[in-house]
Amino acid sequence: MKKITIRHIQKLKGLESPFATITAYDYPSAQAVDAAGIPLILVGDSAAMVVYGLDTTIPVTMAEMLFLVRAVSRGAEKAMVVADMPFMSYQPSIEDAVRNAGKFVKEGGAEAVKLEGGKAYTAQIKAIIDAGIPIMGHVGLMPQSYHIISGYRIQGKSNLEADKIFEDALAVQDAGAFSVVLEGVPAELAEKITVELSIPTIGIGAGPGCDGQIQVFHDILGLYGALSPKHAKK
Repeated sequence: MKKITIRHIQKLKGLESPFATITAYDYPSAQAVDAAGIPLILVGDSAAMVVYGLDTTIPVTMAEMLFLVRAVSRGAEKAMVVADMPFMSYQPSIEDAVRNAGKFVKEGGAEAVKLEGGKAYTAQIKAIIDAGIPIMGHVGLMPQSYHIISGYRIQGKSNLEADKIFEDALAVQDAGAFSVVLEGVPAELAEKITVELSIPTIGIGAGPGCDGQIQVFHDILGLYGALSPKHAKK
């Protein structure tokens, strides 16, 4: 059984039907997602909430994420596994970013990593890619910036916010990312970004116009009752 690669994901750009991405946090859920034919599995830092019972994604550590990434990688025979870099695993320095991304690939078995942020983190993105590790970007609503954005709310409603998200998406692409997650942005903005970028966009709460859609495993199965996002259909 051949593994899904970056080239496979990039060929999903602009298809008539969006491709699916789902999070997974352990061996059996990774097997289930893999068996369903989903091409991409994200081991999301949303594990902080749905696995570890925390209020936000901010407290989850590299060690806690690495433990989950290992389990998911063992369960995913075909799907590409992307590890989510937790808060403060890449922000402090380029060296930290490369070292921690490397742990997810070398020790965790992931094929790529995801990090939040646009222009501010292009140096980290380029350095990680130069180290041989593919990057998935993430702009719009960024849960690790919970305190700055005053909670989980739609981003990009004002022209100023929309312009910044658009520029961040372009910056992520120009830095070498193979795809970018658009979270919690108006559908019109997500569609505009999707048309402009040459890499696949993956939406979550960003309308139907993205190249792919991502959902949290626990949300679509109704396992996490504390929060039920409008975009998650059980």
